[in-house]
Amino acid sequence: MDLHLAGKTALITGASRGIGLAIAGSLAAEGCRVAICARGTEALEKAAEDLGSQGAEVLAIAADVTQSAGAADVVDRTVRAFGGVDILVGNVGGNRRGRFEETSDDDWEAVLDLNLRGHVRVARACLPVMRKGGEGAITFISSIFGREAGGPGLSLYNSTKSALISLAKILALELAGDGIRVNSVAPGSIRFPGGSWDKRCNEDPEGMARFVETNLPMGRFGLAGEVADVVTFLSSPRASWINGACVNVDGLQSRSLI
Repeated sequence: MDLHLAGKTALITGASRGIGLAIAGSLAAEGCRVAICARGTEALEKAAEDLGSQGAEVLAIAADVTQSAGAADVVDRTVRAFGGVDILVGNVGGNRRGRFEETSDDDWEAVLDLNLRGHVRVARACLPVMRKGGEGAITFISSIFGREAGGPGLSLYNSTKSALISLAKILALELAGDGIRVNSVAPGSIRFPGGSWDKRCNEDPEGMARFVETNLPMGRFGLAGEVADVVTFLSSPRASWINGACVNVDGLQSRSLI
């Protein structure tokens, strides 16, 4: 299936590794120019080198999108390099575990910035550019734990990932008339080199085997590329009638009926 993405410009935040890097690779394989950003310069440059070796036209931008200046700079540099932004994928995120009464204001501010405000800032900066181009596709990477309870110690993560799904829905309603679609994706437990699940599997293989048996009906962790392919489809004109949706990519891990 031709996704009609050749020549489009995609900006992916949090793209130096894992799901973000896989998304950049998937979009590039469909002919997109990709701008990737992250805070760590070394990993970002390695990611750009890997994408370039696969034939991608790639721009690497070291920036902190949790800061207003960083978010604006990422969009500005992408526009100057590629002439616009057709696709935005907000993948930056993180967590601080702890029981609710043990979390501090600093914890909440940090995770709110990573999982919500950073996406708000970059999306806000992209909107005038997308409106000028007459269309756009925005996808936020949330989590199945933005759709349902994630368990004790995840008040920060659950709250912010739920907020990101809500943000996508309301933006979709506000921007439908501008030809800009906004969706979210809710991955389950995804294993990739250097990620948290990969570390846990290496440190406690027996415990993780039990986790898989109990929580993952398909018998394995998900792969970053499996999330990336869904995001690439949602970013394409082939998904023209999908707007305001939250799509699970979880191998049946989640329990929600909706």
